[in-house]
Amino acid sequence: MQISTKFTIAIHILTATAYFSPTAKITSEFLADSVGSNPVIIRNIMAQLKDANLIAVKRGPGGLTLTRPLSAVTFFDVYKAVETNSDDPLFRFHEHPHPACPVGRQIHRALDESLHAVQHAFEKELQRHTLQDVYQRIK
Repeated sequence: MQISTKFTIAIHILTATAYFSPTAKITSEFLADSVGSNPVIIRNIMAQLKDANLIAVKRGPGGLTLTRPLSAVTFFDVYKAVETNSDDPLFRFHEHPHPACPVGRQIHRALDESLHAVQHAFEKELQRHTLQDVYQRIK
């Protein structure tokens, strides 16, 4: 399993918005400079964050704003917003284990409970961390 860079870029976007919004207009160009990325990539991630109701984007002089306090945004919220396969199981099974093999015949059933527990623990851990934690470490 690998989480894409969209996850950490989204956290960067949200944290930078909170950090700089009192003194600067937050735009995709401004954020792209902070992230070190292309504004198009930033706008694509911003669209996902907007769809997840984590940000509001106002054209013209408005810029980007957060829709809730950083303490109310978990890593899990960000993960669900930007990782397009976040609803899929973390672990995927090989498709054609041999049905006559005692291991092949039973491997899926033997692993299901453990892999489900690992995914649940991963998601629960993401829920423990908030963007406020990140913001505090930066401040």
